[in-house]
Amino acid sequence: MKERPILFNGAMVRALLAGTKTQTRRVVKMKPHHQIEERDDGTPWPWMHDGERNADSWLACPYGQPGDRLWVRETFVQGWDHDPVTDRIKRFDSDGKQIPIKTWYRADETDIGWCDADGWEANTPWKPSIHMPREASRITLEVTGVRVERLQDISEADALAEGCTQNHNGHFWGGPHQTSGMKQMATALQAYQDLWESINGPGSWDANPWVWVVEFRSTRPC
Repeated sequence: MKERPILFNGAMVRALLAGTKTQTRRVVKMKPHHQIEERDDGTPWPWMHDGERNADSWLACPYGQPGDRLWVRETFVQGWDHDPVTDRIKRFDSDGKQIPIKTWYRADETDIGWCDADGWEANTPWKPSIHMPREASRITLEVTGVRVERLQDISEADALAEGCTQNHNGHFWGGPHQTSGMKQMATALQAYQDLWESINGPGSWDANPWVWVVEFRSTRPC
């Protein structure tokens, strides 16, 4: 079993915490000497030919295989309750034991801010998810399945498994909107298309890339 980090934005972290997200799709990074071939079971998979070594090989999924684990990186900040920005000195209790650093997660929509001696309040800068250390991660996922498919082959059921949930009006949440927060779409599939483009940029859905489809379940209480 191997462990690997994986990044999720705030909306997807909240879906993981709610248990509504059990799949993620990530673009297969194809190089000129890569192509998609069918394996013995008829499923597509990235393949490459190394001309210099005259060798063929299937590409390994960078997100692991069934049984491996993924630990989630998300936007965060660490410190003591007083101020995680300026209070960097290690603290100890009366028994001489080091007081553990606290972690705040932006996906929880926590309003982080402190006042100094003069009563001036400053917002604490969040750290990008890429900088999250393993010990700060609160979500661990076990990979249960990996496959390769075209992005637009996603089904309505799989769009639901990607965390596109309904609101009280029966609509599905898509990507962020400048004025209304999250867009409301008629189907989970439409919501996922909108969400994909909000993360990967305009035209990324129409490009219809090959994607890794990683299925997972939570293995550690959040």
